[in-house]
Order: sequence, then C-alpha cells, then structure tokens
Amino acid sequence: MYPTVAEVLALPVLRQGRPHVVAGAAGLDTPVRWAHVAEVADIAHLLRGGELVLTTGVALPDDGAALARYVADLAGVGVAGLVVELVRHWSDKLPSALVDAADHHGVPLVTLSRETRFVSVTEAVNGLIVDAQVAELRAAERVHETFTALTVAGAEPGDILREVARLTEHPVVLETLSHEVLAYDTAGTDAGELLPGWPSRSRPVQVGERTGFHAGAGWLVTVVGARGHDWGRLIVVCGDPPPHRHVVVAERAASALAVHRLVAKDTDSLERQAHRAILTELLANPVPPAELTARASALGVPLTGRLLVGVAVRPRITATSRTALSTPVLLRELAEATALAARRAKVSALVAADDTLVRALIALSPEAGVDTVLQRLATDVHEARSSAPAVVAAGTTGTGPAEARRTLVEAAQVAAAALTEHKDRVVHRLDDVRLRGLLHLLAGDERITAFAARELGPLLSRDAAQGSRLVQALRHYCEHGGNKSAAAAAAHTSRTAYYQQLARIEQVLGVRLEDPESMLSLYVALLAHDIRADDDHTSG
Repeated sequence: MYPTVAEVLALPVLRQGRPHVVAGAAGLDTPVRWAHVAEVADIAHLLRGGELVLTTGVALPDDGAALARYVADLAGVGVAGLVVELVRHWSDKLPSALVDAADHHGVPLVTLSRETRFVSVTEAVNGLIVDAQVAELRAAERVHETFTALTVAGAEPGDILREVARLTEHPVVLETLSHEVLAYDTAGTDAGELLPGWPSRSRPVQVGERTGFHAGAGWLVTVVGARGHDWGRLIVVCGDPPPHRHVVVAERAASALAVHRLVAKDTDSLERQAHRAILTELLANPVPPAELTARASALGVPLTGRLLVGVAVRPRITATSRTALSTPVLLRELAEATALAARRAKVSALVAADDTLVRALIALSPEAGVDTVLQRLATDVHEARSSAPAVVAAGTTGTGPAEARRTLVEAAQVAAAALTEHKDRVVHRLDDVRLRGLLHLLAGDERITAFAARELGPLLSRDAAQGSRLVQALRHYCEHGGNKSAAAAAAHTSRTAYYQQLARIEQVLGVRLEDPESMLSLYVALLAHDIRADDDHTSG
C-alpha cells in the first residue's frame, strides 16, 4: 500500500534537491507511511513509525553523542528514513556521528544539496500515499465483488483457489486442520516442489490468530470455518510479507469456502472429493506421475515404501431381488463409514465413492499384517452399516504406486462377483469368487453374452410369455449340484411339482439336466446372465 523510501526519492520534487544516500542504504525498501517535517531534536516521542522525517538540521546539535542519541530515538519509533537539507546548518557534509549512527541502526540517511520546498515534498509524498490507499480500497472492493459472485454462483473449491492464485500470483493450498491437502493451485509453479512433505512442513506453522503471516515459512495463513466450527486453513505461499489486498483475498476466499461447505450438504465432503480425484487418476495411469504421488502424500497417504491394498465396498444385492441399493446418499454414507473404519484401524487410506461402489486404497507399513487390518476394517464397516448390508472386497497386495491400479481393479471385480455369495464372509478376496470372478472379468465380451442367450433364451422366453419360474427352478438345481430334493426345498416347492418343472426345463431346452456338461453349461450361462443383469441395472 505504501511507497518505499527509494520510490519517494525518485519523485521529481525530491530529485530537484539532488538526493544522496549517505547511510542505511539497506533500508531503502522500507515503506513510507507519511512524510513529516520536523525542525526540533526532541521529535521521536511525537511519531508513530513509518514516517520519512524531513529537516534542515537547524535545530540539531553538533555534539556527536547528542546526534547519535537523536538517530537512536528515531530508529526506536521505527521511522522510515531521515532527509537532511545541506543548506542552512551543514553545507558540505553531515557529521560523522550522525552518519555512523544511521548506519548502525539501519536508518536510511539522505542529504539534499539544494534548497527544497518541504511543503511540496509532503504534498507529493502524502498524495502518493493517499492515492495508493484509494487504489488498495478499490482493489479490496473488487475482491469482495469477485468472491461474492463466486459464493452466489456456488463455485467449487477449485474455482475459488484458482481465483486466489490469479489475484495474488502465488500458489495457494487448502488443508484440513490435520494438515492434509484438500485442494491447491500452483499458480503456474511446479506441484512437485509445492506438495512434498506438506504435513510435516505445515504442522509447525502457527500464527496465533485467524489470519496472519508466518515469516519463517513465508506463508499467509487464514483459518477456514463458520458458526464456530473451524475445519481447515487456507495458505498463500508468498515468501515475503503480503500486501493488504492479498490478506483481503485470503480472508474472502476462506469465507467463500466456508459457505460452500455449509450449503453443499448433499455432496461429498472436500476430503472425499480430493481422494476421488487421486483414485480416478491412479486408475487411469498404470504408471502414476510423481505429482500424483506427491498429492497423495500431502493428503497423508504415502504411496512409496508402503504395502498398497485396494478395497471396494458395495451395497449387497440379493439373488431374489435385483434391486440396486447403490444410491448416491447410501454410497456417501458407505464412504464415510469406510474412512472412519480406516482411521480406527490407524491406517492411511484414500477413500471415495463413484457411481456404483466405494473405492479405497490402503497404505500400510511393510511390517503390517494385511489380513488383520482388512478384517478389522471390514468388521467396522459391517457394524456401522448393519441396517444396510454391504460387501467388502480386497485386491491382492501391491508394493508401490505402480501396482495401485491393479489392486484397485481387482477389489472392484471381487466386490461385483461376491454380491450374492458367502453372505457370512467379512472380507472377500480373489480366491473366494472363482468362476463368478472370471465371468465378471469377461462380462463385456459379446461372446459370453451370446453364449448365455443361446443356452437360456428359450427358457427366458417361456417365463416371459407364461409367467412361469423355470429359470429360478434351474438356478436352484444348479446351485445344489443337481440334488433335486435339496433344490426343491430351497425353492419351497413340493418334490412332485419341482420334478415337473425340471421336466419342462428339459423339454424347452432340449437337454438332459443330469448330464454333467449340460448342468455346467447352464450354470455358467445363469451366472453370466445374472452378472449382465446386475450391470444393466446399475448402469440404468
């Protein structure tokens, strides 16, 4: 907001006096809050700091000790500099005691070799300051208008941070109070330099107030929250003390972020959104870029030097009811339950919901017991969601970022294949899904679809035309390995009636069910048909 001593000396009204810096040159970048003419030696107690003191020196003593004390008093109140006209008291040069004291205290000391109209100087300097203040107020007003418009428009955190970076031209980071990075904008710099080691770098940075500058870190920090509930910090990485307008930008951005969180009750939390962005990119990149690894680490989930296990959680769908329970609300609740379970298990995890399931990537230390952790996590999820049963599945363990995609994909495939199997199993693995898992891997293959249609087509048409339940009768028969009595009991049908259904199935399909190959082919076709029906229902 304020001009520096160097900028003031560059004004025409002072250049006419032929200014010469004789001491304290290191302080020329000091801001000038006001220009003040003072022709008395005992002036320091009347100043507030930041003044550029102008004097002809007529009232200053010649005694070296008194001159040193005069400069020390000015430095004590924080003056920006001292300008002495060499006309009336000293005409050639200033006393060495005055110059030495100014150098010692770092006070810029400037001489004017020509007579100068100090009233013109104060008018020019103070006018420059007032103009700067007005410009600052106008800039602050524009900032308020910008963030008010963003708030009214319901702008996402990424949009808000992008505007902060544009207005300040500095990187900006939104973090939780646990110092996990929720969102950021590099302002054109390298994210690989901004994010590494973020939690450990951020933790010691405390400013003791809602908004403040931490000189050691070079960070402008403001707390984000509303209604007495603080949940994050917005950090502008600026290096040097920021101008007032940047403080306004940070505070208005923090307000916009707090409002967004209050009104976005029906959407994922910022933490889930940040996790989903990384999981999506991990799935899209078999070889994750270094920036992605740094982002995960900034969220408190290091991927290097860790055992990585993909986990998928899906609402359970029964064999008799193909109703999909994967509504957005339920999936968000499952995601929060999974994240809470990970915290209780004291493991780092990326957790987020997509359209059909909850994905998680768990990062464990090399010494951790993977099976023990998965059992505890899955048990907590089941207990939290007892009213809405879920399937918890896990992929095989990977040993680094390059294996993250594989274990995530495996977990989703296992979860899909295990929806109707082993309801009493706490966590499902690849070994549990066997043939059903293979068919899920091949579900998009048209040859599998054609095979199922060829094997079951006549039976499906008969059920649709006559309202019969022959397909269900066949499912019971296959699931019980051809044991007709057990299948009849499972179908809650008398043996005589059930045997008649089996006879009709053989007649419609033109096969003998007791033939092992026929039963195997039909069972595979049933599994493929069910998987396709689940996929069609979910995508619809």
